[in-house]
Amino acid sequence: MRTCIGTRTQHPKRDMIRLIRTEDGHIVIDLTGKRSGSRGAYLSKSRVAAEQAIKHKRLEAEFGQPVSKEDEEAILAFFSQFD
Repeated sequence: MRTCIGTRTQHPKRDMIRLIRTEDGHIVIDLTGKRSGSRGAYLSKSRVAAEQAIKHKRLEAEFGQPVSKEDEEAILAFFSQFD
């Protein structure tokens, strides 16, 4: 089980999308769940979860750095396919 940083609900790992911080400081989606990154966080497969994580700055808290607008837009674009 993993906790969604957007909704704070628990779901099986296979029902979640992993986000990682790359070495160059970008926050990106890890569809394989195995990509190396210095930190990882999970969002449930929900547009609302992504919006909540960004709105409440939970991505910034989880990764310990500001999230660029470019990364936020890419995350929201990906999660817009859900719901």
